[in-house]
Formats: sequence, structure tokens, C-alpha cells
Amino acid sequence: MDDWQEETIAAIATAASPSGIGIIRISGKEAVRIGDQVFHPARKGVSLAVSKGYTVHYGHLYDGDRLIDEGIVLLMRAPHSYTAEDTVEIQCHGGILVMRRVLEAVFRAGARPAEPGEFTKRAFLNGRLDLSQAEAVMDVIRSENEYALKSSLEQLGGSLSSRIRNMRETLLYEIARIESALDDPEHHPLDGYAQKLDCILDPIVAELDRLIATSDEGRILMEGIRTVILGKPNAGKSSLMNVLLGEDRAIVTEIAGTTRDTLEENLRLRGLSLRLIDTAGIRDTEDRVEQMGVERARKIADSADLILFVADGSRPLDENDRNIIRQMKNKRSIVLLNKTDLETVLTQEELARETGQEVIAISAREETGIEKLEQRIEELFLGGDLTMNGEVMITNARHKKALEEARESLLQVKQSIRDGMPEDFYSIDLTDAYAHLGAILGEALEDDVVEEIFSRFCTGK
Repeated sequence: MDDWQEETIAAIATAASPSGIGIIRISGKEAVRIGDQVFHPARKGVSLAVSKGYTVHYGHLYDGDRLIDEGIVLLMRAPHSYTAEDTVEIQCHGGILVMRRVLEAVFRAGARPAEPGEFTKRAFLNGRLDLSQAEAVMDVIRSENEYALKSSLEQLGGSLSSRIRNMRETLLYEIARIESALDDPEHHPLDGYAQKLDCILDPIVAELDRLIATSDEGRILMEGIRTVILGKPNAGKSSLMNVLLGEDRAIVTEIAGTTRDTLEENLRLRGLSLRLIDTAGIRDTEDRVEQMGVERARKIADSADLILFVADGSRPLDENDRNIIRQMKNKRSIVLLNKTDLETVLTQEELARETGQEVIAISAREETGIEKLEQRIEELFLGGDLTMNGEVMITNARHKKALEEARESLLQVKQSIRDGMPEDFYSIDLTDAYAHLGAILGEALEDDVVEEIFSRFCTGK
């Protein structure tokens, strides 16, 4: 039996900061005994050892003979707990000192400190969660908007796992069919099988294509929309950023070229998360420092999910503006005509002709037109480009890589069919695809990879 199955672990499961309630979680074979040693129920003659699972008990917490606090204890017996092990959760007052003293008492009673993610790791090792569901636990915790949360909860519920298992079952059946035919060709002939297998693989490849295609949207859901504000110097980029953030975060002056480096802030907007990046004004300049800022702005724009092009309505378009317009090609972008509170020399119609896009008139100084901008961002990412229609989304780079490798293996099978290769070639690549998909669920995955995944979790989860 592995050592981890013999050890009982404990950790503070709530934030290490003052709060109304603090939770200390204990999991493992000795959880109930340790709980009884630390917790003294108010009702005489009652102990956790003789209590049923899913019961709550009130009493006091002790470290030996020293009273620490009063609190309640939740008892969950294996396998009906988060870890599928006996689990005791102590709820005490949420003072930092109190929680630490309770945890130290638990350690003295025989538990050891839990490693980051070890509770969820035990749920995985005990078969309560597969690896994709375990990773979704961390995604739920890290979700910064309702769409990321919904996607993470769906994966935690097994939406991705069920798709992967269905594909693997089909592949496994075909692998077994080929192997049986190779072992006993008389009773398991493969006449015409290549064409049948080709047709069987078509919907699986199509399903893999659909899942892989969602990875960009999934990244946006989890990480936020990488939104880069571009414009020539003094167009009002920093003013726009301040308005969107609702605070004076970026320095604003009348001096062109004030912003010389990027400034990044996170923003919640209509349920979406934006990683808002203000950049140096793009123009030709002899200033070496400003040149570096312009070059950095161009590079960041290349990797943007959304570009906000701020044009200065008080000045005519020039070559600096047109360079930005060229950089926007084939990128999601919104064109803004700023400084409409002043006398404008650049019209919406002219800017629309130059960019080929609808133009939103704003005044960052007067904070007008901002609601239309927010509405346009919402439409752009929730009105078709980014959908939340119940489809499974790939939000994990490891999953995407495994799906791509599985797809490549299946395409190799189809190529072997076209080349008239023997059936044992099919089996090799089908087995590879089966293994790549299994890696998403945590099957046949190297121990160091599993350790690395759970090391990213917070302690106590």
C-alpha cells in the first residue's frame, strides 16, 4: 500500500486572514481519531468514533488540557467525502492565531501538513475525480467572471470527461477488433474493414476539431480578453483607460509621448474579464526610449484579443494612424473617434472609410460614448464570436496538446488506409490516440506530471 494511504493530512481550508469562520480540514485513516482527540463534544457520552457520517457536532477545541476555542465539527465518512476518505472539518472562529493553534493541535494528534492540492489529489487517486475534473476544481477557484465559472463547473461535472470517454470506448473497440483479427484471422476476417474504419474515425476527428477550435475562446474565458489600446500620442488612450477603470491609474498630460511603456490592469465589464493594456503612442520618433515603447506596443498588439483604436478627432488622420489601421487587419478591433467634445476635423464617416469599420464617437474627458463601447465589446465577444451555448470549451493548454496529438494519430490512421498499409499499422496509431486522450483523464500519466499539476493548487484544497 502506498504511503499516502497510511497518512492523515490536515490544513487550513480558508484564507489565512481574519474572518468570521475558519475551517481546518483533516482527511485520512486517522481523521476521526484525531478529531476526537482535539474536539470535545458538548453532549456527554458522544464521540466522533461512534457518530454517523454527515453529522454536525458542537463543542470545544483543546490542545491537550488547554482550551483553544469553541466550534463545530462536520464528520464525513469514506467514501462519501470530497477525498473519498474519512474527513473531519473543524469550524472555529476565524482569527489567524486561533486557526493556527487548532491546526498545531491536530498535527500533535498525528496528522501531517497537507501539500498544495493534496486533498484534490487524493480525490483523484481514490477515483472520485478524473484528472480533468480535478483541474477544473482549481479553475472554479480562479474564475474571475460568470462565463469562466460556468465553463469550469461544467467540466467539474464531467462534460469534457464524458466526451473523452465516449471517443476512447470507440477506439478501444476498434483496437480490440484489429488485434483479434490478427491473432485469429479465420474467425475474425477484416475484409472491407479499412473503409469501415475510415468512416468510423470521421466523426471522432470532427469532434476533436470542434474541441480544439474552442481553445482560444476557452483561454479568453479563463485569462480575460487581452485588450490593447492603440493610438498616436495624445489621442486620449490613457484617459480612456482611466474612464474604463473608474480611477486615475494612467498619467494624463497634454505632453505627447507621456506614456512610454505599457500599463496593464484587470477590468470586469458586463460579466467579462478584460486585461486592459495602455501603450505608448505610436509614431515615428528619434527618442530612443520612446522608440522602445512604440516597438513594445506593436508587439503586444500582435498578440491582442481585441484592439481599441483611439483616433484623435481634433486632428486629421496621418501616416501614424494609417500604420495602426494596417496593424488592425484580421484582428478583432473597435474604432473610437475621441475628443468629440472639441471642434473635430476628423469625421466618423471619414474614419469609417479608412478603417472599413463602424466608428463609435466618444469623449474620454466628458465620459460620453463609453456605454456604447461597453455594449460593442459585449456584442463582439458574447454575440457570436464567443459563445456560451452549452458546448464544452477547452480552457487548459495540457488538454489542447493532448487533443492535437490524438487528432494527429487518427489522421495517420486515415493516411495508412489511403496508402493501403496493413491493419497492424492502424492499431499502433489507434493505440497512440487512445493514450493521448487518456492523458486528459489522468490515465497512464507520468507521476511527475501529476505532481506538477497539483503543485499549482492552493494549500487546503
